[in-house]
Amino acid sequence: MATSDPANGAGAGGGSNVDEILQTETGGRATTGYAAVILFIVPLLWSLFQLWIASPLPYIFNFAIFNSTEARSIHLAFAVFLAFSAFPMIKGRHVNIVPIYDWILALAAAFCASYLFVFYDELATRPGAPITQDLWVALVGLVLLLEATRRALGLPLTIVAAVFITYSIAGPYMPDVIAHKGVSLSKLASHQWLGTEGVFGVALGVSTSFVFLFVLFGALLERAGAGNYFIKVAYAMLGHMRGGPAKAAVVSSGLSGVISGSSIANVVTTGTFTIPLMKRVGFPATKAGAVEVAASTNGQLTPPIMGAAAFLMVEYVGISYLEVIKHAILPALISYVALIYIVHLEACKLNMQGIERLNKPTLAQRMLNWVVILIGLSVLTLAVYYGIGWTKTLFGEAAIWVLAPLLVLIYIGLVGYATRFPELEEDDPDKDMGELPPVGATVKTGLYFLLPVVVLVWCLTVERFSPQLSAFWATLFMIFIVITQRPLKAFFHKHGSFLGEFKGGVFDLAHSLATGARNMVGIGVATATAGIVVGTVTLTGIGLVMTEFVEFLSGGNLLLMLIFTAIISLILGMGLPTTANYIVVSTLMAPVIVTLGAQNGLIVPLIAVHLFVFYFGILADDTPPVGLAAYAAAISGADPIRTGIQGFT
Repeated sequence: MATSDPANGAGAGGGSNVDEILQTETGGRATTGYAAVILFIVPLLWSLFQLWIASPLPYIFNFAIFNSTEARSIHLAFAVFLAFSAFPMIKGRHVNIVPIYDWILALAAAFCASYLFVFYDELATRPGAPITQDLWVALVGLVLLLEATRRALGLPLTIVAAVFITYSIAGPYMPDVIAHKGVSLSKLASHQWLGTEGVFGVALGVSTSFVFLFVLFGALLERAGAGNYFIKVAYAMLGHMRGGPAKAAVVSSGLSGVISGSSIANVVTTGTFTIPLMKRVGFPATKAGAVEVAASTNGQLTPPIMGAAAFLMVEYVGISYLEVIKHAILPALISYVALIYIVHLEACKLNMQGIERLNKPTLAQRMLNWVVILIGLSVLTLAVYYGIGWTKTLFGEAAIWVLAPLLVLIYIGLVGYATRFPELEEDDPDKDMGELPPVGATVKTGLYFLLPVVVLVWCLTVERFSPQLSAFWATLFMIFIVITQRPLKAFFHKHGSFLGEFKGGVFDLAHSLATGARNMVGIGVATATAGIVVGTVTLTGIGLVMTEFVEFLSGGNLLLMLIFTAIISLILGMGLPTTANYIVVSTLMAPVIVTLGAQNGLIVPLIAVHLFVFYFGILADDTPPVGLAAYAAAISGADPIRTGIQGFT
């Protein structure tokens, strides 16, 4: 997502950059006129709402305090409104306008979703005894949610949810092995929509609490130029090796994965530059796209900002997010080391050569550089850890008033230091990269981009804040960077209008907030729809049936159970996005594996099972025929199905 002229806003008469980005990534509308204004303001308000509920401000001012159910209701209302208004009923039609019937459907869906918030007190007085109005709103809401899911994510997840709804009602008519007594339409509507067992359950709660802020954090970093910075650093460091651009694609996708947690956004941002680069040095189009897809998919496994499913793991397994990071970091590193090695083998087969560095260091110089870097990082880590620890011991609760100004001073110093080096150019896929940028100067131009990640990791690992509060403070600091980096650079360069650059920073912030929210539409409706599956399991008792069924198929053999689970994940991954895939499979299979393992004398950690399901779930994005990351890599010019198969392999 290249940074562009802030003046190109979402005003009438021209489509906003946010709209263009959304259309590129998801096939949504690129609107003009009043529709563009609405589709800019609504996601902007959504982001502001999410920042408000994540902050301590509601409790400080004792104003606009929302409980978890109310917050989920408002969150889904925003998501379904944007799903109907930003995605056409039929792909390829009405891509620049929003028909009147879509506005009506969007408002109706938003009302049904916000019903729990608007009538919260009334519903609390009649638990389990809904009136006719409640049931009609619930049934209409379920139908509109399925349509919103179809528009934003396609048919597969919609069909899965519809099958589970049908199974709930038609239980007595099912085969004996999965039959149950069935539920009435009123019981189904009440369970799925009017409580927190179905649509408004844990999955949507995680989307509301954690995931939105991390997606927004990634959008802010991308708008600030961090994506371009990571690509250039990776290329400068690895471009001289065999198949260097492909290895740089792997590393830059891994670095982007650290801040985005979305494989599709990762492919779109880094792939725009890396895929044409790989093709120019000799990689076939299919393999160039596949390398980017595989690297971006693994980005969802890379801490500290993993895919949305990792936050669900916190709730399902009952452990802290820090524990999830500890368990995931080694598999993430192994997966990237393996991918770099595979790329190296491909480069050797194609007899590729790297691009010569202008100043080629000797072996002794390279070793000295690495030693200095490692020692420097170690000293910096110890200084930060014990230095901040000392201030906390000395100042106690007031330490934040010492550390916050210190952090700002470090940021200003790093921005000033960055201005001593040439500004990094925006990626140009058509420009021939005949020479490598210098490593040192390239790294130094964006060191301040690492500060928000440091804040995030510090809050998660040292302060032990919740993921929501950690993401809030990191996002708040990132907002400060987006607004101030342009005027600060103008100040240090001593040219350009300080006020003009400040206005540009505010425009960048507004576009980042809108982009982050619109990137959340798919996740919001996916977690809500996947909640239907979870609600069906609690409503019908299908979980116990699955235990017996899997035990029968596997004969109690743990390895066969895992293979069976992996196959289910991969099959569902052909149509479901990662988050929905994880929710469905972990809900049905994780307890089964743990239970049957215990029956056979094996202690299977629940986190291990969930990470197993998570890994095979993230392959959903490059598993044909609906691998969305493979379709996002269409810039390679290769067939998406072949790209997906190669990436999966």
